[in-house]
Amino acid sequence: MSSNYHSFEELPLTLRVEDLMPILGIGRNTAYELVRSGKIRSIRIGRQLRIPKDAIQDYLAQR
Repeated sequence: MSSNYHSFEELPLTLRVEDLMPILGIGRNTAYELVRSGKIRSIRIGRQLRIPKDAIQDYLAQR
C-alpha cells in the first residue's frame, strides 16, 4: 500500500494483511497474529485474506 493515504476515507474498501503494517505501525508477524486470532476481522477471497477497512476502525475502537 502506498503511503499516499492520509485519512481513513482514502483507504481502499479492503486491505491486505501487509497493508496493516504501516497503518498500525506493527510488524508482519503481529499483523498476521491479529488476523489469525480474530482480533481484526477478515474475509477470505480465494486464497487471499482481505481486511475490510471498517474492521480496522472496529479494532481500534475496542482498544
